[in-house]
Amino acid sequence: MTPAIKGLIIGLVLIAVSVVMQLLITDLEKLQKLNWVSFLLIVAGIVWACFSYSKDMNGNVTFGNVFAHGFKTTAVLTIIMLAFTVLSFTILFPEMKDKAIELARTQMEAKGELSEAQIDQAVSMTEKFFMPFAIGGVLIAYLVMGAIASLIGAAIAKKNPNPQPFQ
Repeated sequence: MTPAIKGLIIGLVLIAVSVVMQLLITDLEKLQKLNWVSFLLIVAGIVWACFSYSKDMNGNVTFGNVFAHGFKTTAVLTIIMLAFTVLSFTILFPEMKDKAIELARTQMEAKGELSEAQIDQAVSMTEKFFMPFAIGGVLIAYLVMGAIASLIGAAIAKKNPNPQPFQ
């Protein structure tokens, strides 16, 4: 299987889990606390991609080969999740943006470190740049998690230290 197909499979699983969680859990704070499930699925999926690649190559791989395969899978997954994030906040669950902004306001008020005017200004800025922040967050989170998972997968995947190419 190619990294593109593996990235697509992992992306579809993450999208399904995300949609189910958003439909079942309406409280954004509880939903944010369950983000670890998505991160666990990302790591497990990328490690699976690395193991699968090593197995397909009968262990005749290097650390770099396996890492590259895992990171290519991560790149495809990141593109899919970027598209889903944009669709999610604009079409599928537009109320999530409002809930996120309201949660940010509530958290700033609870800390009591900012004046009402400063909170209003921060919320206004958040509303204005919500999508760029969301896209940047997805890019950073998925690429970092994918790189870590690729390193883990490459480190523990079976590698044949003495490949014999002429057998």
